[in-house]
Amino acid sequence: MPVLHDNRVLVDYRTSDDAGVYLWDDDRALVQTVDFFTPIVDDARTFGRIAAANALSDVYAMGGQPLTALAIAAFPQQAVDEGIVKAVFAGGLETLREAGVALLGGHTVQDREIKFGYAVTGVVDPQRVFTNAGARPGDVCLLTKPIGTGVIATALKHARAPQAAVDEAVRVMLTLNRAAAEVLRRLPRGAVHACTDITGFGLIGHTEELARASGASVQLTASAVPVIPGALELAQGNRSGGLGTNQAHFETRVRIAPSVDPDLVLLLYDPQTSGGLLAIVDPAYAAAAAAALEAAGVAGARVGVVIDRAEAAIFVV
Repeated sequence: MPVLHDNRVLVDYRTSDDAGVYLWDDDRALVQTVDFFTPIVDDARTFGRIAAANALSDVYAMGGQPLTALAIAAFPQQAVDEGIVKAVFAGGLETLREAGVALLGGHTVQDREIKFGYAVTGVVDPQRVFTNAGARPGDVCLLTKPIGTGVIATALKHARAPQAAVDEAVRVMLTLNRAAAEVLRRLPRGAVHACTDITGFGLIGHTEELARASGASVQLTASAVPVIPGALELAQGNRSGGLGTNQAHFETRVRIAPSVDPDLVLLLYDPQTSGGLLAIVDPAYAAAAAAALEAAGVAGARVGVVIDRAEAAIFVV
């Protein structure tokens, strides 16, 4: 794509960040994103709620506050009951209300497969935008949600997922990243050097993008990464197409120690839906940030550290 130069554009697609940021005035900038996908759970209302939480997450990852949303939907003309359509939209609206976000409208088309999500606009302090390009050697990596939603959703489609694993994955996906973002915004200016949310490219993919954008590398400690109970046991037999694509795309820039559990490696590549925030925090504030997250009821697992740029972007030990 040709690069269009506009001094008001603070963040765009060139660093593969979570959302774009556009300077509105000296004190405010717009944060804009869009995300939609096919159903990953059986219940229509829950699908709508997850889709909304997932779309809002990109704004939280930039340090912003989501304000408005436009629905994006695709449904088969005759094959889907009207009640299902209503339930999807109702679920999405429920999550928007929880987040204090106004639904302005949207657009729906006919398609052979159901798709649903939102375009979201938020606001952020232009002096405190969290991007994926500011990580520095020595920074601590804090992850706010466990991983494993992708393999559990794949197992669910084939009726191989234990109900307890499904229930926990749904709980994780329904949890907004709002509380985590609020904690990070309250830290002193300069405490958070970078941030991203963990979604379709998995933990390794999004961390690799962050490392590349920052001109650094990241060492992940596999055993420190929180995993949804039941996901590890499902990993080997429930690899989605997205997991394979992530692995093929990113593995040339990843070095994995032989001692790391191969099933856990799969989860590190596993595409996540409505995953947690990966906050890259100055080491001087890491303990305070983890404690503040815990006090807010949010996990703050210390999963890695930023290191000097090396021959690989990610080292998994």
